[in-house]
Amino acid sequence: MATVIRLTKMGRKKKPFYRIVVTDSRKKRDGGWIEAIGYYNPLAQPAVVKFDAQRLEYWKGVGAKMSERVSKLTSK
Repeated sequence: MATVIRLTKMGRKKKPFYRIVVTDSRKKRDGGWIEAIGYYNPLAQPAVVKFDAQRLEYWKGVGAKMSERVSKLTSK
């Protein structure tokens, strides 16, 4: 199974809120996921990004690929 770390959309219309999740790469964006490791709120001033660094390193260590957006958010 190819795993990927990416964002899944939550919230309501015009009020997006994203979770940083580990999922199977073949699933849809908002399909089921294996583990939620953080969240991203772009509407807060300033934007809020919180994630569990240990779990992120674990999943990267076992071969999970990070999406481009997640890699940008977690590198700050």
